[in-house]
Amino acid sequence: MTLWVFGYGSLLWNPGFEVSETVPARLDGYRRSFCMRSIHHRGTPEDPGLVLALDEEHGSYCDGLALAAAPGQSEEVLAYLRERELVSAAYLERLLPLKLVDGREVTALVYVIDPDHGQYCELPLEEQAGIIAGAHGGRGPNTEYLFNTAAHLRELGIPDAELQWLDQRVRELVA
Repeated sequence: MTLWVFGYGSLLWNPGFEVSETVPARLDGYRRSFCMRSIHHRGTPEDPGLVLALDEEHGSYCDGLALAAAPGQSEEVLAYLRERELVSAAYLERLLPLKLVDGREVTALVYVIDPDHGQYCELPLEEQAGIIAGAHGGRGPNTEYLFNTAAHLRELGIPDAELQWLDQRVRELVA
């Protein structure tokens, strides 16, 4: 059985595992949002950054990529993703249905935000931009995360108005 993983943020440009198939996909009922304070990868506990998470919202959807793990690699990929994504327990691991652009429907591993976790936040876009412009964590500057994700969404033809606004605004702030 193929392990499918839904990529909507850094998994778009840095999956970290061997991918045997990549297909544009849609996840219903969630939206991509900078709603998770990053205290490890793109910020610190003293100066948190922001990373993307899937925030459950009735009637919304998130477009991204369905990534199929290479055959025989499911256990290794799952262990890797748990170490990477569950570092602070702000994400919840779910198996959710994805609609692939080619008409298939698959069940995929998806990491969504726990709205009851202390790292969850809902901030105005301007405040998000200010945080992203200055934060830095173990995997580098928060700007790198935003700029790479925005660039890959553009390359894939996936529109995301909030993320594109943040990309432009953060570039203005760091110029």
